[in-house]
Parts: sequence; structure tokens; C-alpha cells
Amino acid sequence: MKYAYFPGCSLKGMGRAYEESLLPVMKKLGVEFNELEDWNCCGATAYMAVDEVKACVLASRNLAIAERAGNKEMVAPCSACYLVLNKAKHYFNESPIMAGKVKRALKTADMEYSGDVDIRHPLDILTNDIGIDEIKKHVTHPLKGLKVATYYGCQIVRPYSTFDDQNNPQTMDRLIEALGAEVVHYPLKTKCCGGSLTGTLPEAGLRLCYILLNEAIKQGADVIATVCPLCQFNLDAYHDKIKAQWGPARIPVVYFSQLMGLAYGMSEKKVGLQRNIVKADLRPKAAAAA
Repeated sequence: MKYAYFPGCSLKGMGRAYEESLLPVMKKLGVEFNELEDWNCCGATAYMAVDEVKACVLASRNLAIAERAGNKEMVAPCSACYLVLNKAKHYFNESPIMAGKVKRALKTADMEYSGDVDIRHPLDILTNDIGIDEIKKHVTHPLKGLKVATYYGCQIVRPYSTFDDQNNPQTMDRLIEALGAEVVHYPLKTKCCGGSLTGTLPEAGLRLCYILLNEAIKQGADVIATVCPLCQFNLDAYHDKIKAQWGPARIPVVYFSQLMGLAYGMSEKKVGLQRNIVKADLRPKAAAAA
């Protein structure tokens, strides 16, 4: 299986561990991600609030590049990228006015877009294209005894629930269970981490992070697994500030793909665990570095 791959800025920067773990895991499963040539920043969710037209044009350029290369599907692992690219496609297909503006803007760069490229998330591909049974076959070091709180965040299921339930998503739950770990009950799995509020309104943003971290600990989790670079950063980076305000709520926060890599026998370095701020020994004791 081959897919066009849009890494976005985060997976080349602070979210490098996501890409470092996701690509080898997909390769192990026989999936080829072909990085989009000359991709540009999607603008993230903030740009949509500044200028929707320019934001749509910026995101649509990536879709036009994918379409020009003959791709019908494009993978966007970052939650913000996934949301923005989907939103741009919906605006293009549902608003003739917006579509006209996007077409005119792209034409100045000798580009065009017809609205046909589907934006996919890795969880969607793993559970619906590859399948849980196939994922289980490649597990060589089951994550037995590890209790995981699955945190989806708010952007991959809202407003577009293209592959999972908006209020109680299950794709990552099934995936983590296939790795041999235990998924704990985590009712806040789709609540917002505060996003960029940690930088603009820190008290509000950090309180949202504290609530998520504290709930995972209350539910008995050893680790939180997430799919979003900004969520991972927010929940991993501010423990000292959170402790000073509301008390300790320290728990490792990793990408689901890092857990997959460990279950597939890959080393901690290969899946980028050394980049995490809160360290944890997540490997089964019998595991050997690949």
C-alpha cells in the first residue's frame, strides 16, 4: 500500500518523535509513505481564524500538489494538519465562492485542484486498511502489564468524524489492545488540552493540561498515548508549572506509534523516546533492541 504523505511542520520539528516512530512502523506493515514534494505549512488552526480565504489557499496548495502527482489519498498525522486540510477540502467542495477564490489563487502559480484528494489519518489506515489482525501478527514484544490512557484530543474527530466516533473514539483503543497493553477507562479522551493557550493564556491552558494528566493518573494509567504533536508537547512539557499551581500530575505522554514500535521490537532510540521530557521505561523487560 502506498500513500502520499504530508508531514507538516511539527513532525519535522518538535514532533520529530512522531515521524521517527510512525515511518518505521508503517514500513514494517508494508505501507509506503511518499512525502509530498515542496509541501508548505498548512497554516494550522490559528490561520483559519485570521483569514479563512488565505488559509484555504495555503492548505489547498498541498492538496493540489498531491492531486498533480496522481494521488487520491494523502496521510496527515498531525491533528491540526488533518483538520485544516479536511476543512479546506470541505470549503472547496461546499462553497462555490470559496472554490472560485482558491482556483484563482492557485492559477497564479500554474496549479489547479479539483477537490478529489481524500485526507487520511494514520489511525484510519491502521485500523481500516491494514486491520487489527494484521497489526497483531507483527507484535514480537507484547506490552503486557502496561496501562494506557488513550488521548485523541479534539481535532481528529471534530467537526469531521470521518473514521471514528466523535464522543467515544475507539480506533486507538483497539490498536493499543492489539499490542498487548491494557486500555484504561479515560472519559476525557476527546477533551481539549488547551492548544496554544499555554502560550497566550497560560493559566487557562495549563489548567486544562492538569485536568487531563490528573484524570489519567486517577484511572491508573502508566502512560498517556496521543496522536497530536501539540497535545503531546503540552502534556509533557509543563509539569513544574502545573505542580506549582495544582500539585504533581506527572505521567509520561507518548505517541501511539512509539508504543507500536516498542511492541514490534524496535529500540527506544529508533522510536524517539529519548526526546520525551518525562522519561519512562515502557518496554517489557524481556525486550531486546532491534
